[in-house]
Amino acid sequence: MPVSAARATGFDILLRMERENAYAAELLHGSPYAKLSAVDHALATELVTGVLRWRSCLDRQISEASSRTPDKLDLEVLIALRLGIYQMRYLERIPVRAAIHQAVELAKRARKQSAASFVNAVLRRVQAIPPTFDRWTDAIRSAATPSALGELSAHPLWLVECWIREFGLEIAKAICIHDQSVPDTVIRFRDCAAEEELLSEGIELAPGKLLSRARRVLSGNVTRTKAFAERRVVIQDEASQLVALLTGRGPRLLDCCAAPGGKTAILAERNPESAITAVELHPHRARLLRRLASADNVRVVVADARNLPLTAQFERVLADVPCSGTGTLARNPDIKWRLRPEDLSDLQSRQLAILDSAMARVAVGGKLVYSTCSLENEENSDVVEKALTADINFKLLDARAELQRLQREGDLVLEDLDSILSRKYLRIIPGTHESDGFFAAILERI
Repeated sequence: MPVSAARATGFDILLRMERENAYAAELLHGSPYAKLSAVDHALATELVTGVLRWRSCLDRQISEASSRTPDKLDLEVLIALRLGIYQMRYLERIPVRAAIHQAVELAKRARKQSAASFVNAVLRRVQAIPPTFDRWTDAIRSAATPSALGELSAHPLWLVECWIREFGLEIAKAICIHDQSVPDTVIRFRDCAAEEELLSEGIELAPGKLLSRARRVLSGNVTRTKAFAERRVVIQDEASQLVALLTGRGPRLLDCCAAPGGKTAILAERNPESAITAVELHPHRARLLRRLASADNVRVVVADARNLPLTAQFERVLADVPCSGTGTLARNPDIKWRLRPEDLSDLQSRQLAILDSAMARVAVGGKLVYSTCSLENEENSDVVEKALTADINFKLLDARAELQRLQREGDLVLEDLDSILSRKYLRIIPGTHESDGFFAAILERI
């Protein structure tokens, strides 16, 4: 039996990630794999993200079943083993014999013929070792210490320790369970008629958990629909949509770090008569931004947000800054293996510089929303507090008032505002809510 297209794709992507430090999301949607069938692309995506979610657990099982540790194995052999164990342990619908056979064939395909018997032997030893828990969720819930939680949930210990300090052990467990789960696909309609089109094409939808215009996809492939191709339907997490809605309305709006353009598009739709300036550092991302936020009232500027080349003042400013992305690990599991504790201070310096630059462009009486998709205080409240200390012309507003406005206007359907508030900040925690983690602070120039 030859290697399946999905497994070959998953193997190639994982290998490129290791060799080129590439990102899974970009590779999975790259042109080399555009011709895969919907079924093969879905399985390839599941294999890649699954291996990335459980990498440390997979490597531990390799160590238990082999005389050689993962760091001593050829990269191609290691990836074949990870793929085989992931399918054996975490994908119930794939027969064990098929997972083993395909892993052996992947090693041969990678010109590691001499390692084929080794791959077969290791996987059969793994098969013979009974799992400690029937379900991985039970394993995570059983953790009583930070080290146990990190080991059982395949998260770096330092990250788990940060969450336990900030949120407590039980919420940290909930975050880890969310991160290890396949997240819902959430969509936003730019054309209300598109919902009926999706339903007629067999896409099963459920209401959003936070927002009235959001829908969660229960079954079907939205990306293969005409409405998606025409950008009348976009994929965008509810928390990300909410941050854009928080920015509000005004005659002039500035989006400081705008690509890929999902939030910019919401600003344009909510402010059709306003002038919107969208700033992006990288030219290739600015081109993507122009396509995704193509409204006539959006002007795209290629510039560094730390030094905005603008003289105008804006009534509404959004600074959704580059961040660690620890609130999005369910969608981007490779982040947890790239990120290091020392990265947070570097990110904070950049975030503070962007926020300072954005604050200088806010008109008197205007408001600025600072946001990240990170769970770390170093990138969130610490940045805001430093910026407010340095500029006495701003005050921190209570996000509750803006959330209540969105409730009154029918945009926000969540009733329990306390669950997404921490002091005056918006704070959405994965596992507490079925969405990505986001932080937002609202500043007003006085």
